[in-house]
Amino acid sequence: MPVELVVPSVGESITEVEIGDWLKKQGEVVNQDDPVVVIETEKVTLELPAPASGTITSVLKNKGDKASVGDVIGYIETNGAKPRPEAKPEVLESKTPPATARPSSTGREEQAVPMTPIRRRIAERLVEAQKSAALLTTFNEIDMSAVIDLRKQHQEAFQAKYRIKLGFMSFFVKASIEALKLIPQVNAEIRGHDIVYRNYYDIGIAVGGGKGLVVPIVRNAERMSFAEVERAIADFAQRATANQLKVDELQGGTFTISNGGIYGSMLSTPIVNPPQSGVLGLHSIEDRPVARAGAVVIRPMMYVALTYDHRVVDGREAVTFLKRIKELIEQPARLLLEV
Repeated sequence: MPVELVVPSVGESITEVEIGDWLKKQGEVVNQDDPVVVIETEKVTLELPAPASGTITSVLKNKGDKASVGDVIGYIETNGAKPRPEAKPEVLESKTPPATARPSSTGREEQAVPMTPIRRRIAERLVEAQKSAALLTTFNEIDMSAVIDLRKQHQEAFQAKYRIKLGFMSFFVKASIEALKLIPQVNAEIRGHDIVYRNYYDIGIAVGGGKGLVVPIVRNAERMSFAEVERAIADFAQRATANQLKVDELQGGTFTISNGGIYGSMLSTPIVNPPQSGVLGLHSIEDRPVARAGAVVIRPMMYVALTYDHRVVDGREAVTFLKRIKELIEQPARLLLEV
């Protein structure tokens, strides 16, 4: 009995998808819930599981083809019957141009690879941010000694109790929330002719996914403990790598944190994710000489950057925001005391 492989609904605003790699080939036996084909959209990439166990007898859409939500893109025969008459005999080559435009006599080559829907959307959003907002960036540096010492002191007990490693991101999420409370403009957005202020804090955490940078949202982060924040971030990172994030997990957000330091970035100017008004950029921790009590000492230092929409946030507020984060990270006990 043939079972249809149907393009599922992947979000209210998404009606068309692009077919990615077929993970199982025509004629191959699959078990129920085995990933069969990759579905790519402008917001998320996901794997379509087999609705039943059987043999893939028909592939109706190939890599690079467009399909609408609800379209049948293949069939699985649950009783091992032969392919349906209307099925294509095999997966055809992609309609997209070959990836390798011939080698020249000098060995110089070019490679043209079509942009994925999510990469196209990222590009559109970045250009939109540059065109629609008045973006500026301000910088500061943070002595990470206190947080590093605190993590070393309590890491073993934290992991034993919560089954998750205590990282740096939970400190910055907590510090950002306190800074957003102090400077609510950074947590606001322009909507028409209004500035919309919020009393909740949905923090986007930029993570590298299998198809590019994605920003899943830690919702109501102000209600979460350090352990809950760390669990949420670890879960997002794992599922982003496996292309298993859901569309609704990438929508919304009132403020974003991007940690380029994990890739070795020393300094950068992050771009605001519209319609948000601010993004905090974190960078690598480097031992540097600094002045303390009239003496030069070596401290683990991190540069931080706040890119903000100048239509909503003034320079004074942006500088105050970063100084507040600096205070809280350099004296993390203030996060608990809320002072």
